[in-house]
Amino acid sequence: MERTTMHELEKWKASRYRKPLIVNGIRQVGKTWLLKEFGRRHYTSTAYFNFEEQPEFREFFATTKDPSRILQNLMMASGQTITPETTLIIFDEIQECPDALTALKYFAEQAPEYHIACAGSLLGVALAKPSSFPVGKVDFLEMYPMSFSEFLLACGDENLAAYLESLDAVEPLPAAFFNPLYEKLKMYFICGGLPEIVLAWAEDQNVDEVQKRLANIITAYERDFAKHMSPKDYPKATLIWNSVPSQLAKENKKFIYRVVKEGARAREYEDALQWLCDAKLLVRVYRNSTPRLPTAAYDDISAFKLYLADVGLLRRLAQLDPSVFREGNRLFSEFKGSLSENYVLEALTPQFDAGLRYWAMDHPDYEVDFLLQRKNDVIPIEVKSEGNVEGRSLKKFKEKYGDAVKIRVRFSLANLKLDGDVLNIPLFLADSTDKLIGIALQELYGDEH
Repeated sequence: MERTTMHELEKWKASRYRKPLIVNGIRQVGKTWLLKEFGRRHYTSTAYFNFEEQPEFREFFATTKDPSRILQNLMMASGQTITPETTLIIFDEIQECPDALTALKYFAEQAPEYHIACAGSLLGVALAKPSSFPVGKVDFLEMYPMSFSEFLLACGDENLAAYLESLDAVEPLPAAFFNPLYEKLKMYFICGGLPEIVLAWAEDQNVDEVQKRLANIITAYERDFAKHMSPKDYPKATLIWNSVPSQLAKENKKFIYRVVKEGARAREYEDALQWLCDAKLLVRVYRNSTPRLPTAAYDDISAFKLYLADVGLLRRLAQLDPSVFREGNRLFSEFKGSLSENYVLEALTPQFDAGLRYWAMDHPDYEVDFLLQRKNDVIPIEVKSEGNVEGRSLKKFKEKYGDAVKIRVRFSLANLKLDGDVLNIPLFLADSTDKLIGIALQELYGDEH
């Protein structure tokens, strides 16, 4: 299966400023497979070391920080050959060997001719801990679940993926493309983007197998809670994790601790919640008070929404049966359209550096699902999952902030269209949001955008 992240690895290899690389992402997102495939395609050889399966290798990093001695010991113990420039060295499950993380500094300073890439489960948690970390001496690459475009390629729909890639104008899509893309997106909502699940569907088209494997992955995540968290936080993390579908099913999706447990307070649950976010399993989207730059400066950290890292995981955790696939638009609108919102969040996150926020007003109630910072523009985004695409909150946002709002974006099941300053993007085109906004801004304001 092709991953767009492969292109980022190729740029890393070619960079004159290359440092040891840390690939971060949730468990089962395909980090190890990608690095091994990268080594197979672009290097003469690959030397692979797994600190969880081979704990004896950790000792080599505890006794010395000299790269030459470390590599010599690794080669002698493993029987693998390592040569500068032509061997990709993979340190997997590196969170199990903190000394190896520290050693990356010395590889960057003393042995830059060696190409080192690291991955690990719950690496975000390990990196969040105060320890001797090689600040400024490593490169980072964030790896996300497979996008809808990657899902199409994996399922043999290269023609549809190529069509999406070729779009260069904001104009309605022909039914010959719109209708099959709409149906394929339903299946993406069922499966999500974890490679094991996508492969299971692509090979056998067996929904029962998809259900079973998603359940197994969720169980593995929950075992990680027990294995890696403190005993006091483990039950709290489990309660938070299981509460996400019900939090998103509310009319107001703001995270409320008492939904987790009656009488729960933020200070009691914050550590468990932060662990889940550091593990990349949950994504926290803060409420933003005003659409100014930088958006992070106007966050209300007491108000936020929580989403899962993958739409398939959310559907499975919510116990939404795949049979909903056959019931018109219900898959997109179920529990207040939260699957659609989760999907849009996933699609937008890799495209833009600044994280997404949301905007809300009280008395009367208005809420814009997401705020997106693109270059020097703050763009309001609304996600509609039913036939009605009228957006009172999007309209209110424009009334309140006027000319500061250059464009508004609505994701829906309607066709691609620029209606005044409202850009309607079909949900299945979310991977192309940055490009489509650029085209629309140029059409509205000219070349400067």
